[in-house]
Amino acid sequence: MEKIAIIIVNYKGWDDLEHCLDSLVLIDSKKIILEVIVVDNCSNDGKFEQFKTKYTNFNFILNTSNNGFANGCNVGAAAAIANYYLFLNPDTKVDQKNLELYIQTYIEHSEIALLSCLQIDEKGNYYNPYRLFPTFITFFGIPRAIYKALKKNTIEKRINYSETFFHPDWVTGAVILISKEWFEKVNGWNENYWMYMEDVDLCKRIFNQNGKIAIYKKTKIFHKHGGASRINVNTKALTKTEVLISKHVYISDNFSTFAAFFLHIRLIIGTLLEKLLLTIIAIPLFFIKKLKVNQFIFINYVNYLCGSMLHKTFISPRAVNYSKIPKK
Repeated sequence: MEKIAIIIVNYKGWDDLEHCLDSLVLIDSKKIILEVIVVDNCSNDGKFEQFKTKYTNFNFILNTSNNGFANGCNVGAAAAIANYYLFLNPDTKVDQKNLELYIQTYIEHSEIALLSCLQIDEKGNYYNPYRLFPTFITFFGIPRAIYKALKKNTIEKRINYSETFFHPDWVTGAVILISKEWFEKVNGWNENYWMYMEDVDLCKRIFNQNGKIAIYKKTKIFHKHGGASRINVNTKALTKTEVLISKHVYISDNFSTFAAFFLHIRLIIGTLLEKLLLTIIAIPLFFIKKLKVNQFIFINYVNYLCGSMLHKTFISPRAVNYSKIPKK
């Protein structure tokens, strides 16, 4: 039997995590051995010890701080004994039949570097498998939407040419199966990211090493979208700001100096104008919380840009690698 390390990064998502772990407890396989590792990013709400006591067969690791998804995944991988890593979101649930088939398929297809599976939500809808790497033309929403509309048939044929697998450019970090060999080959998750786009970055680095990315069509895992990232207005503003920050990090790491300069400027000007306008609109409509979020995003983003100019880096101040940058 092959041992599989299931690595779950948690931050105050205990209710979802409990459902996820309960689904793993039910698995009694004669084909695979599960090494379940939960990395808690310092939730600091008293529940870590409760879960550690309840799920005694699982390995619980308390991280040094809320270091983000990429760092949490790397911490879990460093503690793993297995030669295969399955990174799962805490808001997922698995069943034995799908899990066994999913893992066996990956082991049997050595040509695939990273494998995901179909993801289904509460309403029975499947998540979009047609994910493309951002390019200079398609980095922003409107040009990307136009490109996808014009190239829809071409994109679908390229990604969906196999009866067994989808072959997108990248897959969501909610469900990722990768060998220890490939994980070490690309140096794991990129800790320049605190949250968001680290999955795109991981797949891009695998692609650059001629590795294949795939989604197995014959297995599925339940994935509840959102989780702990939408707790309240402040948290929502924080996570949405991190989306913007991660875009800057991705631009810096994956585009030429010339292209990156124009993408950074476009992102900055577009975001500031949009959030400023929505902030002004929100003043007379203060009772609409969704609009209030934009005010916090605007403030967060301006503070981030000031820090980026001061320290000459687009890395998120919350990311682990930010502390390694010499400060002026």
